[in-house]
Amino acid sequence: MRILVIEDNESVSSMIELFFEKEGIYGEFVKDGLQGYEQAVSGNWDCLIIDWMLPGMDGVTICRKLRKAEVAVPIIMLTAKNSESDQVLGLEMGADDYVTKPFSPLALMARIKAVTRRYLIAKEDRVDVVTLKTKHFTINTATREVLLDGKPVPNLTPKEFDLLHFFIQHPKQVFSREQLLDRVWGYDFYGDDRTVDVHIKRLRSKVSKPDQPFFHTVWGVGYRFDETTGEQE
Repeated sequence: MRILVIEDNESVSSMIELFFEKEGIYGEFVKDGLQGYEQAVSGNWDCLIIDWMLPGMDGVTICRKLRKAEVAVPIIMLTAKNSESDQVLGLEMGADDYVTKPFSPLALMARIKAVTRRYLIAKEDRVDVVTLKTKHFTINTATREVLLDGKPVPNLTPKEFDLLHFFIQHPKQVFSREQLLDRVWGYDFYGDDRTVDVHIKRLRSKVSKPDQPFFHTVWGVGYRFDETTGEQE
């Protein structure tokens, strides 16, 4: 596994590097955002770990430019910002996940393993075109394309695609945030379930219609996907 870390804090980089060595991961560390972006575009990486605040180019801009350039690699944002608006911005720009500072190295490793595992599985299965069709959606898991009523849904982040695909496979079933973290993100619940709420909010903004919200909130429990017409609960 090859991971590029764009982080200007030496103590954080050193901590991550120690865990990479323990896990047998090749890591390359860059302190400058612009240099990091150039290496991200030109290199062959299994995962990118990007700090929010960087000299040269900030992490959100790096993420946005990579997705615009159609660089299909999992991205984890490191940030000291923990407000929902900041998380929405990072995820909207194409990050698959975020980790707030200070963080547990074990939690970071769990997230790295989860996002890279899903990407590797997708690469291995790319030769097998799997098309999933419902009343309104058509999903191609090989090309990761989504059609809504026959029209392409643009700008879905990798994790938004994974979440939509999971819900479509389990229509009308209610899932808690903890279950979604485990089933879609692939790691145990560590205490911050806001990433699920942010992704649901982003998906609603991209695919829902006034009379067809698709993603329903089941108060006190979690979320369910339902293509029948009706207002959110």
